[in-house]
Amino acid sequence: MANSIISVALDKLIAHPDNPNRMSKANFARLVRNIKRTGKYEPIVVRPHSKEADCFEIINGHHRCKALAQLSYREADCVVWDVDDEQTDILLATLNRLGGSDELERKMALLKRLNNVMKANELAKLLPQTAKQIERLTNLKMPELPVKAAGGYFANPMVFFLTDEQKRIVEKALLLAEENQNEKTKVVRNAEALTAIAQYFLNNSVTDSGLKNGEEKTIK
Repeated sequence: MANSIISVALDKLIAHPDNPNRMSKANFARLVRNIKRTGKYEPIVVRPHSKEADCFEIINGHHRCKALAQLSYREADCVVWDVDDEQTDILLATLNRLGGSDELERKMALLKRLNNVMKANELAKLLPQTAKQIERLTNLKMPELPVKAAGGYFANPMVFFLTDEQKRIVEKALLLAEENQNEKTKVVRNAEALTAIAQYFLNNSVTDSGLKNGEEKTIK
């Protein structure tokens, strides 16, 4: 029975009082729309409740449970884990925070396939990206070959979406950070300038946090 999926009545599922995860209204609406559209969702992770008989305490899936209730579901698919309080606290602190990052080229390919059957404004109701971001990503041209950086390493692409004012500020900061680097290509100058700006922010954030003397104050 370990890790088997069972159906549990929603009124038997009790939210953990110390769940730290919060979801924006917009993303919660997307979650509801996804479940309504597909009828599918990840099973909710629960454990037997220590005080309420025949009830379960939610470890992971609080928002899914609320979404199901909003959609008038009476039961939810759940996986029951036999974990103690300490293990539960660790899971609450990590399950919603451990994750990777999107690989740009594969993400673009996924969005292009989806965009072939759904318009960007419809996709934006289901995905974290806005319609404009989806349009830009689906039209973004990736270099045919990886950009080679100094030391024989290949550079990793990063994509940002900025307002006009944000773009102006970033470009101004890059120009200031690019001084005395005219012998390098613009791509290399921008990468080094952005890294220098980020490192400056990290260094000052660590310094301002009041670390004790002797502790490292530079993040490398």
